Amino acid sequence: MDVLRTPDDRFISLPDFPFAPHHLEIGDGLRVHYLDEGPSGAAPVLLMHGEPSWSFLYRKVIPVLVAAGHRCIAPDLIGFGRSDKPGAQDDYTYARHVEWMSEVVFDRLDLRDITFFGQDWGGLVGLRLVAARPDRFARVVVANTGMPTGDRPPNEAFLNWQTFARETEVFPVGAIVSGGCAEPLSADVVAAYDAPFPDDSYLAGARVFPSLVPTSPDDPEHDANVAAWEVLGRFERPWLCAFSDRDPITRGTERQFLSQVPGTADQPHVTIEGGGHFLQEDRGAELGRVIAEFIAATS
Repeated sequence: MDVLRTPDDRFISLPDFPFAPHHLEIGDGLRVHYLDEGPSGAAPVLLMHGEPSWSFLYRKVIPVLVAAGHRCIAPDLIGFGRSDKPGAQDDYTYARHVEWMSEVVFDRLDLRDITFFGQDWGGLVGLRLVAARPDRFARVVVANTGMPTGDRPPNEAFLNWQTFARETEVFPVGAIVSGGCAEPLSADVVAAYDAPFPDDSYLAGARVFPSLVPTSPDDPEHDANVAAWEVLGRFERPWLCAFSDRDPITRGTERQFLSQVPGTADQPHVTIEGGGHFLQEDRGAELGRVIAEFIAATS
């Protein structure tokens, strides 16, 4: 496996991002970057990003949670942010992403009593971790995400996104994130999302990710996701849906959680208004307050 590592100088002077980098090495010799903010003895809030963003996405959420006394762990998925980037699209599979993050969360960081938050692929990967080790999680918050098995056809917006990622000659990460927000991002923030990818050779993971979402029953991860849903169907710890109101990709996906996960019963589910797909950008401080209040109400 040929692995690329983004030079550190690409991450100098990012806007509103004062957080120190942390790294650990996992199997396959891959280095994973993560943020670790707040009191080390506090129960962790695990914040997982999706496609094609990185932990920079949580710079507005983390200060609110830290101010409420929480420890925030925000890893960069392999292929994204300051984590290593295998150079071939075939190096990336859904199962590998789950295995990589499982090693980070359970084996290396040994996180317990976790409050999980996942958006986009952060949910697809992170909810598999919840299903694998439900004993490690105190509660779950999900927003603009799902865990598809492929038994239901995706909507047109997602099919268009798959086609774009597969066929476009230029894959402008910062512009893509900006386009997924309710309001356009400033130039320096767009540049921060572009920072992990000096050129197209670093983009194998970002380009292939949409194609790894199960869209048919013969997908290689169909059975694993069906099995994960069976576990979540018995998950009784508190579970909150906090989807935004302006995301055409995941609109309506929260209904599956509400109908199948018993932990969602009688919880104060919220629709965050004015948020696009990347609600952490549009409504980051509000999202942080929603998570903090949920923890306080269910502790």
